Amino acid sequence: MLTLMIFALLLVLILINIPIAVAIALTAIIFFIGLDQGSLLTMLPQRMYASTTSFTLLAIPFFILAGNLMNTGGITNRIFRFAKAVVGHIPGGLGQVCVIANVIFSGMSGSAIADAAGLGQVLHKAMVDNGFKPKCSASIVAAAATIGPVIPPSIPFVLYGALTGISVSKLFLAGFIPGGLMAVAIMVAVGLLAKRYHFPKEKKADSKEILESVKEAFLPLLTPIIIIGGILTGIFTPTEAAVVASLYALFLGFLYKDLKMKDLPRVFWLSITQTIRLLFIIAAAGFFGWLTIHQKIPDQIILSLTDMSATTSGILVIVIMVVLILGFFLEGNAIFIITIPLFLPIAQKFGIDLVNFGVVMTLLIMIGNLTPPVGMCLLAVTSFSKVDIATLSKEVLPYLMGIFVVTVLIAYIPQIATFLPNLIMGK
Repeated sequence: MLTLMIFALLLVLILINIPIAVAIALTAIIFFIGLDQGSLLTMLPQRMYASTTSFTLLAIPFFILAGNLMNTGGITNRIFRFAKAVVGHIPGGLGQVCVIANVIFSGMSGSAIADAAGLGQVLHKAMVDNGFKPKCSASIVAAAATIGPVIPPSIPFVLYGALTGISVSKLFLAGFIPGGLMAVAIMVAVGLLAKRYHFPKEKKADSKEILESVKEAFLPLLTPIIIIGGILTGIFTPTEAAVVASLYALFLGFLYKDLKMKDLPRVFWLSITQTIRLLFIIAAAGFFGWLTIHQKIPDQIILSLTDMSATTSGILVIVIMVVLILGFFLEGNAIFIITIPLFLPIAQKFGIDLVNFGVVMTLLIMIGNLTPPVGMCLLAVTSFSKVDIATLSKEVLPYLMGIFVVTVLIAYIPQIATFLPNLIMGK
């Protein structure tokens, strides 16, 4: 009952437009006072500070910076040309190009919002100019952007690793196959819708065009190889990899002369503000998480589930339903931060692989990015496509169903995600 009251208050505060970080902290404060434990509020600064001092979290601002540098530095146009030369001629045309371009870009930014807002604008304009209806183009862009945080590097994986202590390197490896399956599911949906919406196809590129596009995009295509290769060979840690990604993006921007010195203050400030917003949520959630632990809410939930003779399959159903519902109201990182302290002991109790659990949670919050009213990818795409949220939410449904099928598949066949990390790093 206490758990329901806590989350009910949190949702009410969010629905009346109180900022998420403030709503999280305020919920904890109200319940400590209501439970006549106001003296524990002296722990607020300490818990907020402690929740943001993990070394792993240092990767987040640098991956954000890398994504913003790549969007500013013209790398997106080179990736688009390469993807167009490779898959532009198959059914779905530039819709398929959009998916492949996002797969490539996901190996650089680790953020769905960065992919939607940066690469998405280039892809949307190209599709509309080539005969796609704006609503169709916008829906493909929004859906394809969700691949970004699943294929490494990934900001949600970094966050999950910081919250749980699970190896970020293992999480990165675990994201490859699920991310590939997401891309396949979206591409299948694009192909099936191509005939209904009369998506135009591009002329098949000749070998010269393909070679030129490869040459132009060669250095950007090296980014995921450098990042993942460096982590696996032990040259640098995932946190240090984020710094390498930022420096490499800076190098490419100046090399291609698409990034100017005058652009840097704006890029840095944008990255700083995005980081501060996320870390403020993490800080507030640190105190909120301490409330749940202090009131022994995870223990009570585990006891209730045990009394119900719950199974691992049943627990996964509950997790999926809870996160999908929260996805309507909360931003993805906030869902992670709020629910992981509750779900982690439950997953451990019922023998759920924690690496695979991180992948499933990430897939679920990607679905949340495509559900109104707080779907961040929908909001990002709406801002430049001028397609309203209601229309976009309807058009994105076929892609949403494809991602959901992949999520259920990964949840109940964990070997799909754990195969690569177990093969390369051992169990």
